[in-house]
Amino acid sequence: MAKASTSLPTRNPSPAAADQAAARERLRQALPATVHLLKQRQADQISDADIEAYVALNCLEWHGGGLRLTITGGNVCAQSAAAAA
Repeated sequence: MAKASTSLPTRNPSPAAADQAAARERLRQALPATVHLLKQRQADQISDADIEAYVALNCLEWHGGGLRLTITGGNVCAQSAAAAA
């Protein structure tokens, strides 16, 4: 009698899931530069698609007609700075 395998099957992420993960990683890496642009009042240099993605990821929020960093976004920036050090 053959012994049953106890290992879990390997899943290959769908192309769409892989694309979404790559997009999230790109945004995560670009967030400190985006925050710098916001502090310099140069939000016009951030693409509309990136702004929408940051808001959807809860990294930025609209506040009084402007964008500001959320606690989540601040944590992501802090993690990026710690990783770079």
